[in-house]
Amino acid sequence: MTSTETIEDIRQRVDELKKQRNAVILAHNYQLPEIQELADFLGDSLGLSQQAAETDAEVIVFCGVHFMAQTAKLLSPEKMVLMPEPGAGCPMAEMITAQQVRDFKAEHGGAPVVAYVNTTAEVKAESDICCTSSNAIRIVESLDEETVLFIPDSNLADWVDRHVDKNVIAWGGYCPTHARMSPETIAYMLEQHPDAVLIVHPEARREVVDMADEVASTGGMVKFARETDAKEIIVGTEEGLVYRLQKENPGKTFYPVPHAVCPNMKKTTAQKLVASLENSQHEIDVAPEVAERARRAVERMLEAS
Repeated sequence: MTSTETIEDIRQRVDELKKQRNAVILAHNYQLPEIQELADFLGDSLGLSQQAAETDAEVIVFCGVHFMAQTAKLLSPEKMVLMPEPGAGCPMAEMITAQQVRDFKAEHGGAPVVAYVNTTAEVKAESDICCTSSNAIRIVESLDEETVLFIPDSNLADWVDRHVDKNVIAWGGYCPTHARMSPETIAYMLEQHPDAVLIVHPEARREVVDMADEVASTGGMVKFARETDAKEIIVGTEEGLVYRLQKENPGKTFYPVPHAVCPNMKKTTAQKLVASLENSQHEIDVAPEVAERARRAVERMLEAS
C-alpha cells in the first residue's frame, strides 16, 4: 500500500475487480496480514485449492508460493489461476526434481513414492500418491507395500516413520523456515512463558517436535487453538499463522517463534494482488501431460482419505 492508501481503499478496489473478473482470492496462513484481510478463503495449500474448485469463480488468485498455485490449477484446469508474485517459490519443493524422483524409485526397486503436496506438479506427476502434513500417516498406512519412499521433507517423513509399521525411506529435503526453530530457542520460549502450551508443525526437527504438547498441520493448529482451554500458546510454525490465530481467538495469547519467517510467503503484497487482478498478471499453467499424472496422484490421496 502507498502512504495515501488504506486497507479499505485496497479492499474496495479488490472487491470491484473480483466482481468484474468473477474471481476468488486464496491466501495461505503464512501470508502478510494485509493479504489475509483481503482473502475470500484463508487456509493451507490443498484445502484452499479444494475450496476454489468448488466455487463458480472463473479466476483464482493464489497468494502463496508456486507449487500451491500449480495445485489449484490441477484441481481447476478450466479456471484461470493467477499468482500475484511469481518469484515466490518454495525452497523445499525445489530440493527434488522429476528426474531425481525417477532415480530414487529405481534405486529402491520401484517402491511407491508418497509426495508431500509441497512439491512441483512435475514431481507429483512422477509420484504414486500425494499427502498433506495432516494425513501423511494415514496415506502411508493405506499403501500395501512395506517399503515407502517419502519426498521431499525428511522431517515429516521422520514423523510418519515413527507412527507406522513400515519402512519409510526419506528424501533429504527440508523446510528452511521450520529448520531454523532450534531446541534451544524453543526451550527459551518455554522458560519465558511457563504457562504456555507448545504446538509444533511436523516439518520441524525431531528435537523440536518432541518438545511439543501438540504436533499439527496449520489447519490442525487452527482447530487446536480454537478448542484448547490454554490461554497462552507458543506457535511452532511460520509466524504468519499467529495473525490468524490471534484474530480468531482474542481471549488467548499466541507467541511466534523468533526467526520462523518464510521470506517467500512475504513477497505477495496488496499492490501486487491488485495488479494481478487488473492485468491477469502471472498466469499459472501446467502442461497437459504433466497435469494429468499429477492430478491422479492428488486424486489417489483424496480417495484414500
